[in-house]
Amino acid sequence: MQKHKILLAGIFIILGLYSCRQNSLSDSERLTAYVNPFIGTGYHGHTFPGAAFPFGQIQLSPDNGTQGWDWCSGYHYSDSVLAGFSHLHLSGTGIGDLADISFLPVNEKVVFRDNEKNAAFVSRYAGRYSHKDEKAEAGYYSVILKNNGVRAELAVTERVGFHRYTFPEGGEKNLIINLGFAINWDKPYKTVVTLADSCLITGMRLSTGWAKDQHVYFAARLSQPVVSSQITTVGGEGRTVGVFGFEKTELLVKTAISSVSVENALLNLDQSVSHWDFDAVKNAASDAWERELTRIRISTPDRDRKTVFYTALYHTMIAPALFSDTNGEFKGVNGDVRSARNYNRYTIFSLWDTYRALHPLMTFIQPERVNDMIKSMLDHYEQTGLLPVWELQGNETFCMVGNHSIPVISEAILKDIGDFDRQLALEAMIVTSMYDRDGMGLYDSLGYMPADLVAQSVAKSQEIAIDDWCLSAALSKLDYSSEADYFLNRSKNYRNYFDGETGFMRGKLSTGEWTTPFDPAYSKHEGSDYTEGNAWQYLWLAPHDVEGLIDLLGGKEAFADKLEQLFSVEVGVKGEEASADISGLIGAYAHGNEPGHHTTFLFNYAGRPWRTQELNRQIQKTMYTNAPDGLCGNEDCGQMSAWYIFSSLGFYPVNTCDMRYQFGSPEFRKATIQLPDGKEFTVKAPKASPENKYILEAVLNGKVLNRTYITWKEILEGGTLEFMMSSSPRK
Repeated sequence: MQKHKILLAGIFIILGLYSCRQNSLSDSERLTAYVNPFIGTGYHGHTFPGAAFPFGQIQLSPDNGTQGWDWCSGYHYSDSVLAGFSHLHLSGTGIGDLADISFLPVNEKVVFRDNEKNAAFVSRYAGRYSHKDEKAEAGYYSVILKNNGVRAELAVTERVGFHRYTFPEGGEKNLIINLGFAINWDKPYKTVVTLADSCLITGMRLSTGWAKDQHVYFAARLSQPVVSSQITTVGGEGRTVGVFGFEKTELLVKTAISSVSVENALLNLDQSVSHWDFDAVKNAASDAWERELTRIRISTPDRDRKTVFYTALYHTMIAPALFSDTNGEFKGVNGDVRSARNYNRYTIFSLWDTYRALHPLMTFIQPERVNDMIKSMLDHYEQTGLLPVWELQGNETFCMVGNHSIPVISEAILKDIGDFDRQLALEAMIVTSMYDRDGMGLYDSLGYMPADLVAQSVAKSQEIAIDDWCLSAALSKLDYSSEADYFLNRSKNYRNYFDGETGFMRGKLSTGEWTTPFDPAYSKHEGSDYTEGNAWQYLWLAPHDVEGLIDLLGGKEAFADKLEQLFSVEVGVKGEEASADISGLIGAYAHGNEPGHHTTFLFNYAGRPWRTQELNRQIQKTMYTNAPDGLCGNEDCGQMSAWYIFSSLGFYPVNTCDMRYQFGSPEFRKATIQLPDGKEFTVKAPKASPENKYILEAVLNGKVLNRTYITWKEILEGGTLEFMMSSSPRK
């Protein structure tokens, strides 16, 4: 009773492989053979091809050195210049940062010029390469630099980046360590490189960018002694560059990082790899990925589709990334040293994207990490007084809208995952929900955010409504009924934006009038009523209250007819400053951006499930392919791939906290998910094919399901869900 009173009072006090061939495949083959890290490195996918470990601290990958949106990960498939290999990377984001601690092997003398900018210095020594000389696998990358003949190979452990450079005979053998290298928003403000002894280089790089205050300390052990060295600043910019010379043609470098200190970086290094066997590290990384990939096994005769699936699964396990050191220490938000006790501290929480499918997928295949991720979010709350919005390397970026730690934590509470502190979690969610940020004070007093006072007001309010519903469900689960009712009622505020005359969600002024002029296809990347979208796309963003949205639109038939228009409108996006994130278009539906990811499944609620099945199969086949441009938009830290994993299995979490998964169109003949308690859940669709995309019947453990969904409890109990497929819809 006392905890009930405290929470209730709190509310009101706060207020590479591209073949098209098909052949029979054995389930005994290594699944890592079907990971193609080049998928998403072209078009606007923003992925990187380098070596990563599942949820590891290091992402060791090549950087082109090109500034621009399509180089947010440091690499784009259209490029052919290589500026270096750095140790931290973002996978699929729409903003660029990281690419810290850059190494570049060269076989020529390195000369510094007075007042030369770092970018010009990089350009003089950058390598050139051809894709035919590149190779990328799960946990491994290699390339031959055409201009100097150096072969570079990269592998990783959970905490160490392992380099192997093979220099040609003759010429110099130098390694450039460039702490001035930076892309896009990033800018170093303090850098140090030290030759600690003949086989150890240490240093630090403090920078500002998307992460306002990022600290990276490093320690690099060398397989042979340094015979010459020069350490200097380039162009008076305070950006340190070290050049280290060697005698032998093969150079191995083991590098670890820390957000705390050089001493911690050394600890991470020496406790992770004690040997110099590069191939052993490469093979161990492959084995680690194999263990993770086997959590879901699929059967299909199509090699390309198998590659698309396992690359997608691979992409869901790069972020969030390990942040705490082996001793548990990590950089706090204010620059202090924090300690994670009995858990791993993670970073890179792209929550506006990943709460929709990535985190729900983790509850199936990574529940132990879900627990640590939530403890990481709660640590952020204890430091700042708020749950993270978009956390990056110990910094809050406040990127995007909503408070989407809340659905992630609520889902874990509802699913009884983890031993994180439930009372602290409820406190954190309520405090965050009631905090006056991004127009929340107006939202509480008026029931909406006025468009003349709050930018992107419609999107912000709709996302907050989803968070509120999820929090209400978690409160109900833990018997806080009054608090649950409060947030349930507030979750209906999205309805205040519905304009019955136009049939869309519209911005509303503080006077109560609608914003004008109005065109549902109009988009402006910054400053409109929507976030990276338009009224066509945001009309459907009420996954927590689909029945209420159906009522607003006049019933199931009217709802379904309007939904059909979304996919058939001739001009889906207008405006000279339309958001580039609106990609993957079918009519006005944009699969390349996250707010629409649930939308195809809404036909299930309106009596037209065959349209959900048609559209899902269309998206699976046309917007997920085995090619560099195989993603239709930003990967966004695993969300784009998580949509595909769920959809190709045949079900999707429209509302992440209602414990239901809506049916779509299973792509594979058989898929088996390894559940946390040792049970298995198998999905069979023996007649699934490009033509057979329609579900005639769904049978769970021998019982016909006369509904369009399956529940979390039914999946968790294990067993078999079988789909009877056909080339003709069952209407």
